[in-house]
Amino acid sequence: MFENLSDRLGKTLKNISGRGRLTEDNIKDTLREVRMALLEADVALPVVREFIAKVKERAVGAEVTKALSPGQVFIKIVQSELEAVMGSANESLNLAAQPPAVVLMAGLQGAGKTTSVGKLARLLKEREKKKVLVVSADVYRPAAIKQLETLASEVGVEFFPSDLSQKPVAIVESAIAHAKKQFFDVLLVDTAGRLHVDQDMMAEIQALHKAVNPVETLFVVDAMTGQDAANTANAFNESLPLTGVILTKADGDARGGAALSVRQITGKPIKFIGMGEKTDALEPFHPERIASRILGMGDVLSLIEEVERKVDKDKAQKMAKKIQKGKGFDLQDFKEQLEQMRNMGGMMSMMDKLPGMGNMTAQIKEKANDKSFNQMEAIINSMTPGERQRPDIIKGSRKRRIAAGSGTQIQDVNRLLKQFTQMQKMMKKMTGGGMGKMMQKMKGMKGMMPPGGGMGGPGGMFPPR
Repeated sequence: MFENLSDRLGKTLKNISGRGRLTEDNIKDTLREVRMALLEADVALPVVREFIAKVKERAVGAEVTKALSPGQVFIKIVQSELEAVMGSANESLNLAAQPPAVVLMAGLQGAGKTTSVGKLARLLKEREKKKVLVVSADVYRPAAIKQLETLASEVGVEFFPSDLSQKPVAIVESAIAHAKKQFFDVLLVDTAGRLHVDQDMMAEIQALHKAVNPVETLFVVDAMTGQDAANTANAFNESLPLTGVILTKADGDARGGAALSVRQITGKPIKFIGMGEKTDALEPFHPERIASRILGMGDVLSLIEEVERKVDKDKAQKMAKKIQKGKGFDLQDFKEQLEQMRNMGGMMSMMDKLPGMGNMTAQIKEKANDKSFNQMEAIINSMTPGERQRPDIIKGSRKRRIAAGSGTQIQDVNRLLKQFTQMQKMMKKMTGGGMGKMMQKMKGMKGMMPPGGGMGGPGGMFPPR
């Protein structure tokens, strides 16, 4: 997400980051480039105008002229205004109601409503420790009810049955009664989508909203529709008292216009962002972290949270003890590290969050893609347990056998062994902390970031090449 915008802004802001002095002229040129970058990213025109006006007002004021490094301060201004456009800070769900707290999901057909209900149910169950019930009030699409039932089973929450002969209000009222009896904390309600905003749909969802009085009414919108996402959200907002937005399919949107337009146009916060198809691919929306990623500064906090949530701590501790005892880091351990990375969404997902990685060349990104990841795993799977424990015995004939067994070339096996040796040296230096230790180092790095510069990106410690 935001690749195009990040690349364009990175190049533009790099030109100004080293300036010892900012004048209205050189700010004007940079702002013109920033404006074009935002428009190309499909950000709504009123949002762009207001953003540019605010940045200009702050940049030509005393805030910059008194600074030691005006270029970096300018980037800091751009970053803080990006955050302001998206809402300054994450706004979590307000579930402070007498149980069950009813959350109503609205949106157009195909936006990913039903999938988002499943993802949100999993997030509330695993991270908030809530007892969650889900129900479908979509009586027009039989597949929607079945889909939600399947998702509920997959994420381990209870599904309240419904069928096409029932009225949406009756379905939800029955679900609320059941939730009260069974002491559920949260009831998530999936509603019918339409191909466009129409009066019948609005009348139906308004009646449903009035009958069930939800504590949260979330609008689910496809990020790939760009500024149309903001306009559709606004149309819904005029008919329904929305409390927030879930932005779906953000991983497929290289522009990011929706994320930068929705809050400003609707006045409603983006509460969650969907970054993939898996049921764990829903994250709270943190404007400050997204702004940091757009400017190539990474998103270390999200990466640390992901590691703490998804890394198998028992395996990590066993590996740490093993290395501390001097038994070394072998290829089986290396394979387990690859699996841990896959659990976190793969190499590219991690790299996008690392400072400076957003500005990597396409060539480096290609080398680090998940396809090469899978190839490395296949090579290790073709080895015997003895070879995994003692990689130094892997010579000519063994390399040929491993390459043939994994459908690769001998040079691929050599490359893997070289990468493994580098990882082994790194592990020795860490004396057995693996990924957890690496994250501790990153936490330290977060505090070292220069103002407005991050670890990478304009003015950073590792500027883009």
